[in-house]
Amino acid sequence: MQGKIVFEEHMAIAETLGETRNFAGDSGKWDEFERQILDMGDERLELMDKNGIELAILSNNAPGVQAILDTKEAIEVSKKANDAMAGAVSKHPKRYAAFAALPMQDPDAASEELRRCVKEMGFKGAMVNGFTQKDVPDSAIYYDIPEYRSFWATVSELDVPFYLHPRMQISSRAPIYDGHPWLKSSPWGFAVETSIHSLRMCGSGMFDDYPNLKIFIGHLGEHIPYDLWRIDARMRFSRRAYRGKRPLGDYFLDNFMITTSGHFCDPSFRCALDVVGVDRMFFSADYPFETMEDACEWFDATQVINDEERQKIGRTNAVDYFNLDLD
Repeated sequence: MQGKIVFEEHMAIAETLGETRNFAGDSGKWDEFERQILDMGDERLELMDKNGIELAILSNNAPGVQAILDTKEAIEVSKKANDAMAGAVSKHPKRYAAFAALPMQDPDAASEELRRCVKEMGFKGAMVNGFTQKDVPDSAIYYDIPEYRSFWATVSELDVPFYLHPRMQISSRAPIYDGHPWLKSSPWGFAVETSIHSLRMCGSGMFDDYPNLKIFIGHLGEHIPYDLWRIDARMRFSRRAYRGKRPLGDYFLDNFMITTSGHFCDPSFRCALDVVGVDRMFFSADYPFETMEDACEWFDATQVINDEERQKIGRTNAVDYFNLDLD
């Protein structure tokens, strides 16, 4: 399929590159990976052309700004990453768009930077890499807490999506992984972290306060579609401190969108589609953590969907949702 649009596609600047090495893989290909994630020019564009990708919405790599303990530094690095992406979009406006990196260490600063990126530079929303650390390494701030309501008010007012991307849990808070560090990263821990964060949002009441919020998550929904029926069924017996006014599943189906990033599996794809529907499914690759070739070869050939659905998921859903002008 030609003309595909992708938007869990990562870039880095020097200040955010180092932490990525912990989960980029131990295949001995760090030099190649570093070159790919720093590049927003010819190599990336050539790969997009080769695989039928017309446009990529860029975002800063994980854990990125969320791992910076000093708030002032986080604000400065966010701006630098966003300015770098804006430069790439300016050079290639028909090939790139961008999601803002945000200093979630300070909800007001995050709101201000999101406004700048959307209003002044035309960014399509934000991508935030999971929980935020602040001041001390042994910290993990999740965004369902009341202190972030002013930030969500800004997201609601701007009416742009918030992409919640995974990151690894810090070791001091994850003794269950002791002796099995492979579990903490993308094979399992990424989905655990992101799904719990997503479910916290559903149960916090934030979607009652701001019903137009749209949260994107990748990897075919981070396990949630598979378990959504059971979550709602068991919530009949476990509602202590649940602050939502509606069943949890209602919020997920109304306020969340999911992408195919990094999960190129027909049975999983079929399950996610059955739960969320074709209008809430979007194609993405997860480059350079995944290859564009693997993502596109699978998507272009899968028989789970027909050609009309392939066009919607691969292109027109994104064109319509992000108001893209690609003519």
